[in-house]
Amino acid sequence: MSKKATGIVSYLSLIGWIIAFCAGDKEGAKFHLNQSLVLLLANLAVSVLSGIISAVLGGSIIGAIFSLLFAVVNIFLFVCWILGLVAACKEEEKEIPLLGSIKILK
Repeated sequence: MSKKATGIVSYLSLIGWIIAFCAGDKEGAKFHLNQSLVLLLANLAVSVLSGIISAVLGGSIIGAIFSLLFAVVNIFLFVCWILGLVAACKEEEKEIPLLGSIKILK
């Protein structure tokens, strides 16, 4: 896979990320592989926390506030995903807001 295709596929899903990591141009698309991995892990963390808080505080006002907070965070992560995907399509190395400076892949 080319650098551009690897970057785009890495944003599509966890399976897309694994395919891009294993079969793609790792060196050329390392930036987008890292960005999409950070987004995937952030989404996983928010989902797990949301489930735990919902189970513990489900029917209370505090639970409703946390649900609203998690909804806002999910919208933010979705916007970051779109920004990353657009940057991969344009072959730009633009960091996503707030999370872009996190480097997991060296």
